[in-house]
Amino acid sequence: MKTEDEEAESIIELVRTCEEKLLEPKFRKDRERVSGLLAEDFTEFGASGRIWSREQILDLLETEEFDAPRIEGFACRQISPGVMLATYCTVRASSVTGDRTVALRSSIWTNESGEWRMRFHQGTKTA
Repeated sequence: MKTEDEEAESIIELVRTCEEKLLEPKFRKDRERVSGLLAEDFTEFGASGRIWSREQILDLLETEEFDAPRIEGFACRQISPGVMLATYCTVRASSVTGDRTVALRSSIWTNESGEWRMRFHQGTKTA
């Protein structure tokens, strides 16, 4: 049986792994796999300033051309029972122009019937 600290570390590792998957170009195009990680009421406040629903994100990800970013400064903590907040920074260099894009990211993950799902995500561009 895991201790409380071991259980928390296990959840943090799971959330990080899921966040990393959602940044992999091949994974993002797989609607079924992505939908398995997003809550039914998922909402995203994009770095573009646009608000996205779950269906809009699933449609977008199937067709987008995407250069995978690097994650920096990943942190995750429980904000209430069954609710985790992940925060990190993504750094992406365009394969076409070489331009570098940095964004602060936050996600709220909830445990739904034993499965962790992203309920909310926000990306904020930064210098």
